[in-house]
Amino acid sequence: MVDQLNKSYRWPLRKIARSKASAGILGTGEYPRNWSIQIMITGKVNPAQTLEATGISGVKTVHYNLLEPALMQHAVARLEGEIGIGGTFLVSTGAHTGRSPKDKFVVNEPSVKDTIWWENNPPMEEQAFEALRKDMLAHMKGGEYFVQDLFGGADPEYRLNVRLVTELAWHSLFIRHMLRRPELEELADFAPEFTVINCPSFKADPARHGCRSETVIAISFEKKLVLIGGTSYAGENKKSVFSVLNYLLPERNVMPMHCSANHAKGDPEDTAIFFGLSGTGKTTLSADPDRVLIGDDEHGWSDNGTFNFEGGCYAKTINLSAEAEPEIFATTSKFATVIENMVYDEHTRELDFSDDSLTPNMRCAYPLHYIENASETSRGGLPKNIIMLTCDAFGVLPPIARLTPAQAMYHFLSGFTAKVAGTEKGVTEPIPTFSTCFGAPFMPRRPEAYGNLLREKIAAHGVNCWLVNTGWTGGPKGKGGSRMPIRATRALLTAALSGSLDEREFRVDENFGFEVPVAVKGVAKILLEPRRTWEDTAEYDQKAANLAAMFADNFTQYEPFVDAEVLASAIKPKN
Repeated sequence: MVDQLNKSYRWPLRKIARSKASAGILGTGEYPRNWSIQIMITGKVNPAQTLEATGISGVKTVHYNLLEPALMQHAVARLEGEIGIGGTFLVSTGAHTGRSPKDKFVVNEPSVKDTIWWENNPPMEEQAFEALRKDMLAHMKGGEYFVQDLFGGADPEYRLNVRLVTELAWHSLFIRHMLRRPELEELADFAPEFTVINCPSFKADPARHGCRSETVIAISFEKKLVLIGGTSYAGENKKSVFSVLNYLLPERNVMPMHCSANHAKGDPEDTAIFFGLSGTGKTTLSADPDRVLIGDDEHGWSDNGTFNFEGGCYAKTINLSAEAEPEIFATTSKFATVIENMVYDEHTRELDFSDDSLTPNMRCAYPLHYIENASETSRGGLPKNIIMLTCDAFGVLPPIARLTPAQAMYHFLSGFTAKVAGTEKGVTEPIPTFSTCFGAPFMPRRPEAYGNLLREKIAAHGVNCWLVNTGWTGGPKGKGGSRMPIRATRALLTAALSGSLDEREFRVDENFGFEVPVAVKGVAKILLEPRRTWEDTAEYDQKAANLAAMFADNFTQYEPFVDAEVLASAIKPKN
């Protein structure tokens, strides 16, 4: 019996005969009469929280909380990928090289019915989810699975105990990098508060399971369960946990944020947060050698300060170079870094950072401590500066602009950027889009819930707010424009975070109403005046007017939910 195992909670291979499943939070099931299987267990787990004890019965082999070397061994033995230079793990995710947001659902349950943003989170009915759960658990019987018990959140007061059950060993390695890793002794009494089950080989049935395709990501807040099937893209694991935290934390006055964060060396109170969707530069710009990295993607803002949800980074590697991004580049040859969807030489295993034939969304996943200047606690003070990153595919926004608190809420709710090629399935070219809160796909609640909470915190703490364009200048992408020079962006951010930018002269942008610095040391003055970077200034005027109109049209959906000050700060298209 599982509960009679060695009380040290650490076992070698062990066979346990079972004839009936135990009831648990995930449901109850029984084996056929007079039938038993040999369950093989490795690793370390709370005996009261094994899969069988929580209702997942019939899994033949379960590996609990294996560390990186063992996970690498299993992944290679199972032919899931190959070993790369420095002991990295090279893997392809197959047909899904990005997230599938259209296949993500929230279960329509009584306790959340009135608080979910249903226009953004397609509902799945309870009976359909129950059929999906039963079918997935039946699919798992007789299989081999990997379990990681982890924390979502670096602040013990607000963290969530999360269990990831994965069919792929490398997914277990990936999520071990991504979330917070308990100390081994903490596993003895670890009890999951939310469980994620990921079975890429399971194909959903739209008619039976109330979904759109064979791929499904379904969240039940009442059952505290996420089910993922039909996709091997590892990012679905971490973003599912993020979505759960985005629902739970606002009730505790914690602002969940799709952002990176860092703080000044020797001064955690000098914290900056960087909002932005994938591809806008969150990871690159927060990995500043002159500042301490708190995290690259997901954070909370509580009365205690800023804290990372995660324990690692998931960085895009297309055109990554040692010269421009030395800290991130170095991780691509470190032990157990997951190298996802990159082309490499079969003989030397040398990576090709320019070949996007598999996907432009090539990535590497690694633990935070692989960044030399990463915070040991993954926590910082209350933010002093907020940077909202946008990737402007039109090439009309300036590289930096100063925002009032009302303008900050406007741009936070607008969330203008471009979907970068490869980030989502089917996106092959940048598409201008408005993704509210700079993370609409991960926001279960209505945008105003997050926008009002952010504005309250900005007002309470006197935070400086900036809009930074990391996209194009001199023209649209692919039509004469070029990507904003990263050195210029870094110089502008350094000036903003140090406070020296506030001492400069500003002009009010006639198209968008925010303030733009006239001159900044180390930055070509022409970059600060986007109109001058275009050969055809009349075309710039037209594109800028078009974008202003897009802002205005998009914001009409939020006008009933914001106050007069925010409405007064709204971008107004020229007549």
